[in-house]
Amino acid sequence: MKLSELEKAYIAGFLDGDGCVMFQLVRRKDYIYGYQVRVSVVFYQKKSHIDHLYWLHKKCGKGYVRVRNDGMAEYTIVGIQSVMDLLVQLKPNLRLKKPHVLLAEEIAKRLPRYTRLNQELLLDVSQLIDQYTHLNYSKRRTNTTATLQAFFSQKIPRND
Repeated sequence: MKLSELEKAYIAGFLDGDGCVMFQLVRRKDYIYGYQVRVSVVFYQKKSHIDHLYWLHKKCGKGYVRVRNDGMAEYTIVGIQSVMDLLVQLKPNLRLKKPHVLLAEEIAKRLPRYTRLNQELLLDVSQLIDQYTHLNYSKRRTNTTATLQAFFSQKIPRND
């Protein structure tokens, strides 16, 4: 994705005002350690302004646009590489979401590119992910480091 400086500034402002950077622990029964790290950037608009989200999708070249049942629309980009590629470009122009990006960079440094997470690394990363609760004013987050620790204590210890 090649964005002009003006586009980077505009999209950064859009993200600051009507967007969200999220790192989440998602329960996955088919994963060895029971959880996945889901990384996403989401832009929100009223359904009547969905054209702005389609413009973003065209510019960024990743993700998808969907209409929710509540009259809102979302443009979502998922995946560590796609999200970080965008955030690195937007970072100089961000104000409100700059702490989100700094934390995202810290998490991204720890996530392996071509190998699976082990239990220790998943717990380490989950402690950083917990910090998004405060950055995003999250009230419904249920999968936390404590959830992972409880899950791992119920499982038979594995050799990584």
